[in-house]
Amino acid sequence: MTATDIRRFLMRVFVTGASGWIGSAVVPELLGAGHRVLGLARSDDSAASIAAAGAEVLRGDLDDLDTLRAGAAGSDGVIHLAFIHDFTDIEASVTADRRAIETMGGVLEGSGKPLVIASGTPALPGHVATERDESAPGSPVAGRMANARAALGMAARGVRSSVVGLPRTVHGDGDRHGFIARLVGIARDTGVSGYVGDGSNRWPAVHVLDAAYLFRLAVERAPAGSRLHAVGDEGVPILDIAEVISRHLNVPTASVSAGDLGFLGQVLSIDQPASAALTRELLGWRPVQPGLIEDMDKGHYFG
Repeated sequence: MTATDIRRFLMRVFVTGASGWIGSAVVPELLGAGHRVLGLARSDDSAASIAAAGAEVLRGDLDDLDTLRAGAAGSDGVIHLAFIHDFTDIEASVTADRRAIETMGGVLEGSGKPLVIASGTPALPGHVATERDESAPGSPVAGRMANARAALGMAARGVRSSVVGLPRTVHGDGDRHGFIARLVGIARDTGVSGYVGDGSNRWPAVHVLDAAYLFRLAVERAPAGSRLHAVGDEGVPILDIAEVISRHLNVPTASVSAGDLGFLGQVLSIDQPASAALTRELLGWRPVQPGLIEDMDKGHYFG
């Protein structure tokens, strides 16, 4: 392949959530592959972070639909990572997400350009969910799954849409607000590393750098209408996670009621393993970073 051929495949990618936990890994992954990035920033700090990474900045937020239109219109593809993580009003967060998807997808209609959406892996208690599955009714991720279906439906309208299902835990050094960080914080505050039931419920997990690589592969070459899973560990028992926290904080483990863990209690109460076998087959994606337990044992969640 000549240099001209390579340049033909390079894109200007509009990334929402570019300064967030996952976005801060996706942006350098894209830049490192030669793509240009336009990152959405809703604050001065976010703008500075995006610019420092080497990307262009577009000021705005998910409620600023005109800005989303402009970002999508001026790019060769979109990766939508931003989500309002307000668990006190999850319906409003899901609604804002849906409007953003509809707005950017509308701009790309008929272009064949990629629209990659972040969503969650399905929650099917007792079953390892594949890319062909959807969550059972009432699942904590049901709202985002509905938005994912809407995004995939845009494939019929000339958008190369795909959805990357993220597991409950996207871990790595620098994670300060994810579920693992929250569990560590609760254990510090209560003096107990808690789990629900007997701790056998399983969480899928992926390292943030492996997830970033999959988002790049998706925007580059995922077929229209693709469901993808960014899963490294198919299912880590919650008790194993609690025991690592216990060991590093020197606190006991104990089974606690779901209510003692706030909104996390509902998530911990569901067995929800997931597979990425179909994604690996389709795109050749292979996680190479440490798994969840190995990563936690590095100690950066406890510093």
